[in-house]
Amino acid sequence: MFGSGSFAGQRHDYANFILSGGNFALLLLGFQIGTSAGWKFAFACVGLTSAWAWYTNLKRYRTVADTPTSRVASAPQGYVEIIGRGRQPPGERLLSPLSGLPCLWYRYRIEHRQDNRWTLVESGVSDDTFGVDDGSGLVLVDPDGAEILTSRKQVSQQGNYRRTEWTLIENETLYVIGEHITLGGPNAILDKRADMADLLAEWKRDKRTLLARFDTDRDGEISLDEWERARKTASDEVDRAHLDTRLKDGVHLIRKPAHRRPFLIANRNMHALVRHYRFWSWAHLGAVAAALATLARFQAT
Repeated sequence: MFGSGSFAGQRHDYANFILSGGNFALLLLGFQIGTSAGWKFAFACVGLTSAWAWYTNLKRYRTVADTPTSRVASAPQGYVEIIGRGRQPPGERLLSPLSGLPCLWYRYRIEHRQDNRWTLVESGVSDDTFGVDDGSGLVLVDPDGAEILTSRKQVSQQGNYRRTEWTLIENETLYVIGEHITLGGPNAILDKRADMADLLAEWKRDKRTLLARFDTDRDGEISLDEWERARKTASDEVDRAHLDTRLKDGVHLIRKPAHRRPFLIANRNMHALVRHYRFWSWAHLGAVAAALATLARFQAT
């Protein structure tokens, strides 16, 4: 139920705010030190952290802005962008742990207040697969490792405990960008040699059944000729199973991409996402420029 990888869901979004506060703390540190070296150190750190934040936000901005939206029915294998309605797969429904309401995904935190400080007591993130339907078909989404941006946030406080919950719910419009693969279907990647080896190994484990099927001379052993017939039978069974797999519709799945490409899930409009990442990229670039200009002034004095 819980996966640490999904915690990345909102880490990047909060990092923008946390980094801004961190830069302010660095400037306060420089002020407390009060020396030229202290100020140079503070502004150098601001410049480096802001440069990193500018790059990560710019990368996401360019990814969302430049990747064309695909239809599920015709989506290529590889990195794709899909927009559709959230759907709960058949079977047991996922319930959020704090509110108890049905949802597609949740993250929660329970904190305890002591001495005017909030301490984390418990947290969790769901990693159940859910669906996105764009009208042309349904694609399953594995949220493990995704950066999830949601406007659905509920905060409740009872005594010294604060409970915060973020969710994605069914039927709302979801934006997803990640690696698309099709499991099964005409494009299924099948290994006949490996499947034959597995099937023959399974038959060997049940020697009584193996002898009943292939020991034609009833001497209690499998001769070379009899084993060759068993291999031919296994080959035919694997061929039929592979044909059945290819004749069925494949299952579309979007998952975390390789090579550190962004994996985003959001209940925000695509244009709002573009504005979001563009704003933060410019804001951090401005911080870099200000830090470099200030360091240049210190260097000149």
